Amino acid sequence: QVQLVESGGGLVQAGGSLRLSCAASGRTFSSYYMGWFRQAPGKEREFLATISWSSGNTRYADSVKGRFTISRDNAKNTVYLQMTSLKPEDTAVYYCGSSGNVVPPTRLYQYDHWGQGTQVTVSS
Repeated sequence: QVQLVESGGGLVQAGGSLRLSCAASGRTFSSYYMGWFRQAPGKEREFLATISWSSGNTRYADSVKGRFTISRDNAKNTVYLQMTSLKPEDTAVYYCGSSGNVVPPTRLYQYDHWGQGTQVTVSS
């Protein structure tokens, strides 16, 4: 029973930056990794990044490596996705998820809980 709430989405111009937040609450003791995914209309939900609560170990999708940074604040039970050099193709609904995996989860099925998502729109 983990609750996740995303925030920080909005409209930004190409080349700009945006920081998303995901606040976790509830039974977070079973959450070992947090991750960010995104889904554009008509497309599959796409893995972006994941981070371990304990070690801070991260893993990124090649598509966002070098532009996006995932981080966490354990005291606040919050994970972040700092997005820079945004492109119109980054437009999507961005979701955070919680995973009980002990290895970095990069697939949808490896996540146990999801937030409701936050819209990111990048204009050209």
